Formats: sequence, C-alpha cells, structure tokens
Amino acid sequence: MAAQKQPSPLAGKVICLDAGHGGTAEIDSYRKGPTGEREEWVNLRVALLLQKMLEGKGATVLMTRTADDNIPLGERAKLAVEKQADVFLSVHHNATADPEVNFPIIYFHGSASENKGSVALGKAVAAALSDHLYKTNSPVSLVSDHTIFPTAGAKVLRDTYGIPGIIAEASFFTNAAEEKRLKRKAYNRRETKAYVAALEVFFSKPSPVILPKNTLVNLQPFKAFQEAERMNETARLWKQDFLKGREFMQQSDSTLLQQAYELFTRSARSFPDSYVAAKCHKNRSVILNILDKPEEALEEAIRAREHYVDVSAQ
Repeated sequence: MAAQKQPSPLAGKVICLDAGHGGTAEIDSYRKGPTGEREEWVNLRVALLLQKMLEGKGATVLMTRTADDNIPLGERAKLAVEKQADVFLSVHHNATADPEVNFPIIYFHGSASENKGSVALGKAVAAALSDHLYKTNSPVSLVSDHTIFPTAGAKVLRDTYGIPGIIAEASFFTNAAEEKRLKRKAYNRRETKAYVAALEVFFSKPSPVILPKNTLVNLQPFKAFQEAERMNETARLWKQDFLKGREFMQQSDSTLLQQAYELFTRSARSFPDSYVAAKCHKNRSVILNILDKPEEALEEAIRAREHYVDVSAQ
C-alpha cells in the first residue's frame, strides 16, 4: 500500500501577499529598468503566480492588489491585520545607480533581537532566493527597514508588526541582464517556487516570539539616501567608497582615519541595505572608539548587530 502523502506545512495558513507599488507609471521615472520594464509589473506577475501556487498547497491567500492599481499602504497592512494573517509577504524588485548590482535584499521591521519571527522568515526567503535564482554564491542582505527609512521603517511592515512580515526584493531590475530575465514568465515562476519553498521551511517549525518595539533596542536614526537619491552618481560609488575607506583605515594616519570614517559614512548612506553596509557601521564604531567617542561607537556597534543579520552561515 502506497504511503499517504503528507500535507504541506502551508495547508490552512493565511498568507497576505502584497505586490509592491502599482499604478505609478505616470508619477515616477525611477522604477523602470534599462529597456522600460517597470517594477510594479514584475511584482504583480510574481504575486499572481505565487497566489495560485500557495492556494494549490492549501493556503488561504489575501491579495492586496490583483491589477496595476495604486493601493494605499495603510489598506494593504489593514487587510493582513484584520484577516489575522499568519505571514505578510511583500513582493518587490530593486533599483540602484550601479548597473552591475544584482542580489536579494530582504527587510524586516525594527530590530533583529525584537522581531525574531520576521528574521526567521527572512532567513528562509534569503536562502530560497539564493538557491533558485543565483548560480553562484551571491551576497544576500537581510536588514531592518530602518536602514532605508531611518525614522519609522516601511509603513506596511510597521503597521503589520506582530505578524511575521518581510519586504523581499528578489533582484535588481536596473541590472540589464536581470531585467531581461524578469520579463520572462518562466523566470517569474522560478522566483515563485523560491517563495513557496521558503514558506514551507518557515511553517515547518514554530515561529519565534515577536517582542514589542523598543523593548530591547532604541537607536538614533542614521540618515540614508531615499529612493530617487539612490540613482545619483554619488550613490554609484558605494563600493569604491567602502574599499577606499578600508584601505585608509589600515594606515596609521589620523587624517586618513578621518577620511576613512567619511567614506564609510557615505557608502552606508548611498547603499544602506548593501552587503557591505554592516561592515561600514562596524568600522565607524572602531574609528569612533579610536577618536575617544565611546557612546557613539557603542551605538554604531549596536546598529550593525540589530539592523543587519548575517546569513552567510546558513
């Protein structure tokens, strides 16, 4: 007698699926790739495919949008809260001034030690996106939404806090080769399969507890470049600034040490969610200690630990 098939861990789960953005083609010019493919179109294609796949596994899927509509962020979050979703997943794709950049970035709200449920979800998604979309050992960023929105984080994550929730930027549509791939439905389906695999991993074990915000951590905002600013020429130097800062830091010269601090600061502001931003903050902490500023150094060390999660050991 054949063994009975085990139900998916997704069976019976309520998942709020948010296709990021939508209906903004007339009001912004930076959410499009080199040949004009717009992020909100890709987000929606992936979300609709994912909806079918999740429902096929027995999940209940709440869609914040099913067409190219500009749905208010508050309404998206409200849907997840009122329907008591088990997970909030916002599907996005990213942009930056450097056309060579392409890797996944996943955001959780607040601080890592307080929002462990969302961090666990983010780790599962980071691993799955790496496996399904990237052939080599691509860098991955799992970061707080306070890295890009320093004062309050992202509204959809802030307003759903308490539900394990992430914004997942699977790749960069500003990379020409990636934009070409993102136009293909077969490639969109590969991304969808990654999310399904990640959610099955996440739901296969109990979710860690999410603590009230500011229970353990309360950091001063670190100003970062915002959306359109990240497309300027200064932002394009994010990696060069980091490498030059590291070079200056290794030399025992007070003037170069100050220049290193400024370069790390500019790199972290230009690309605050990059895979080197945590290193920039750690190096700023070291330099601040050398400059006899222990309180500022401690805050930078805490920021590096709480706003950036190391996923390299997965």
